[in-house]
Amino acid sequence: MGFRSFRVVLPSGVGYWTVVDGSYRVVEEADNFLLAARLGRDLAEGTTQAYATALGLFLEWCQGLSVDWRGAGRGMARFVFWLQHHDPSGQHRPGVDEPVRGARRVNAVLAAVREFLRHAVAVGDAAPSALDGLFEVVRDWDLPSEVRGEHTVGFRERPRHRLQEPERTVDAATEDEVLGLVRACRNARDRFIVIGLWRMGARRGELAGARREDAHFLPDARVLGCDVSGPHLHVRKRNNDNGAAAKSRWSRAMPADWLVVQAYDQYAAEREACPAAASCDFLLVNLFAEPLGRPMRPQALNEILAALSRRAGLSRVVHPHMLRHAFATTVMEAGATLDELKELLGHAFLTSSEVYLHPSQERLRRAVEQVRSPRLPEGTRG
Repeated sequence: MGFRSFRVVLPSGVGYWTVVDGSYRVVEEADNFLLAARLGRDLAEGTTQAYATALGLFLEWCQGLSVDWRGAGRGMARFVFWLQHHDPSGQHRPGVDEPVRGARRVNAVLAAVREFLRHAVAVGDAAPSALDGLFEVVRDWDLPSEVRGEHTVGFRERPRHRLQEPERTVDAATEDEVLGLVRACRNARDRFIVIGLWRMGARRGELAGARREDAHFLPDARVLGCDVSGPHLHVRKRNNDNGAAAKSRWSRAMPADWLVVQAYDQYAAEREACPAAASCDFLLVNLFAEPLGRPMRPQALNEILAALSRRAGLSRVVHPHMLRHAFATTVMEAGATLDELKELLGHAFLTSSEVYLHPSQERLRRAVEQVRSPRLPEGTRG
C-alpha cells in the first residue's frame, strides 16, 4: 500500500486533505503544505484533496526509485513519463495502449508538486536546490494584459515540464437537454437546482454552499437591507462543513430571473414541510435521504443530474458545469459583452471567460449575413 490522500477535520470544523504513507503515518512536510494552503491561502477543501492525491503519486514515484523527494526535481522528465504510463494494475503497456493519464491530468499533478516544493523551500523543509530543473526564465509576452499590468516587456518563470494539452472546450447543455432534466424532476428541490445552475450560471460549490440569508429573491431586496436591486443570490466565501466553497474570495450577487424565483418559491414550501430542515441555515438540504435536514454535498448535485439524465433518456450525462456553460452561451447570444459575462460568472480575468465562447456555425453564419453589403458598380455582379 503506497501513499494516499486522507481527510482531516480540525477542531474548528474546517476540513482539509493530507497525505499518509502505507502505515497511515502523516507525511509531515506534505501536511505542512496542505494545511497552509487551506488556512493561509484559503483554498477550497476540494483543492487540497486534489493536491494531496498529486503529492501521493509524487512520493510513491520517489519511493519506488529510492530517491529523496527533496532532490527529485532534476528527474521530473522521468516522473512525467511515469505519470503517463504507471498503472497500479500492471495491465497498461507503454507504447501500445493510450496513456493512463492525459496531458491535463499530468499537468495538474506537476503544478501541485511544484507548489509543494516551493513551499518546502520557503519554510526550510528543503534546500533551494530542490527547485533546480523545475523552471526556466522566459519573456512574459504570452501572459494576459491583466497579469502583465503596465509592463510592456518583462520576464517570468515558466514550468520546464508541461505537456501540450488539447484545446480546451467547455461543453454546454442544450436547451432540449435542460428541458428534459426539468421534466424528469420529481420534486421542487431538484427542479430548483437545475434551473438555478442554468439561469444564474452558478458553480455547484456556490449553490451547495449558499445559506438561506443569501437568497434575496424579492422584487425589491432593499426591504432586506440589501443595496442590490432585483432578485439575486449572494455568493460569499465561507468554510462549510459540507465541503462546498465559492471559488473566488470576492463576494458577488448573481441576478435571478422569474424562473429561478418561481422554482425557489416551490422549493421553499417543500423545504418547510421537512421539520429536520428547520434548524439548518444552508439553502440546499437533504429532504429525501438521510441525514434529513443536513446540507447537501457538492457531489450530490452531480449525482442528481446523472439520475435525471438517465430518467429523461438523454444520450449523455449532464454535469453542473454544462449548465453553467449553457448560461454563458445564452447570455452572450442575448447580446451581453465579455466584461458583463466575466462579472456574472465570477471570473478574475477576461481570459477565463473566453473559454466559454464557442459560437456555433449557425451563429457564425448569421454574423456574416448581418454585415451590410456595399453598393457595387453596375456590371460587377457577374
